[in-house]
Amino acid sequence: MGLESKQTRTAGSSGPETDVELQTPVLRISQLDALELDSALEQLVWTQFSQCFQNCRPGLLTPLEPELRAFLQLLLWRFTLYSSSATVGQSLLSLRYHNTLSSSPRYRPLSRRQKLGLALLTAGPRWLQERSHNLLLCLGLSSGGPGSQGDSGLLQKGLRSCLTLLSSIAQLTSLINFLVFLRKGHHPVLAERIAGAQAVFSKPSVARDITYQYMNRELLWHGFAEFLIFLLPLINTRKLKATVSSIVFGGERADGEGGREAQGVWKECGLCGEWPTMPHTVGCQHVFCYYCIKSHSIADTCLTCPKCGAEAGQPEPVKMEVEMIDR
Repeated sequence: MGLESKQTRTAGSSGPETDVELQTPVLRISQLDALELDSALEQLVWTQFSQCFQNCRPGLLTPLEPELRAFLQLLLWRFTLYSSSATVGQSLLSLRYHNTLSSSPRYRPLSRRQKLGLALLTAGPRWLQERSHNLLLCLGLSSGGPGSQGDSGLLQKGLRSCLTLLSSIAQLTSLINFLVFLRKGHHPVLAERIAGAQAVFSKPSVARDITYQYMNRELLWHGFAEFLIFLLPLINTRKLKATVSSIVFGGERADGEGGREAQGVWKECGLCGEWPTMPHTVGCQHVFCYYCIKSHSIADTCLTCPKCGAEAGQPEPVKMEVEMIDR
């Protein structure tokens, strides 16, 4: 009796909890995170699958790559969405799909037709986009003779234009759907809206566990890294290094350079550090390889000598006087 009453109480309490689940809105970031987790899982499965053929000849999977990707995606669909009305990413975030086509106020799982439609709308357009070129080539090979080549060419151009138009319409529709998702918070993907699938909580009173300190640190680091990636190419590090060296070690380098010049030893390129090939100078006392100084002057219009920091002029060949001494 006690067990039966407990089961009855549990069954009776499932209704209000389910109502709370449907009324509680799911965060937009949670839905987007679920999609990202699903995409990462598909990429991981494809990587592991392709590694099984790494010892075979190169390019073995390339002709059938779109079909294999679609097959793996359908295989994941069979053991995740088809079994539990939730993808792997949704399961990790305590989410699942609710059938919005049902008029019941309580939770209703997706029907088989909805699950199959969601899978086809997810894997089908990607496969069609990757195979559109080959399909057009197959249709273009159906010409029977020289007289029909013009008609087949027009047909192929018309089909290509239709596919391009359909692709543009699909992308525009996806963009509009995403803007509506940002406004209302439902159906981040167009396939979910068409199939009537909405993400809801699978457990009552689920709170998103976020370590804001970690997120802030990551956001700050990524922002700083993007700033450095943008800023560093704009800085002439060679000129800056030469300026600092001339300021700090100006006197010592001048003495050293004077001694070398007195001895007539120009055995080192100021850029690559090797024996100068076709030695050229840019107006100072240092010597450079022709290709080194020419490539650097083309890349940097305000080139300076990396040794002394002097402004570089036009590269000119080094002229040296050689005295022949009879013995």
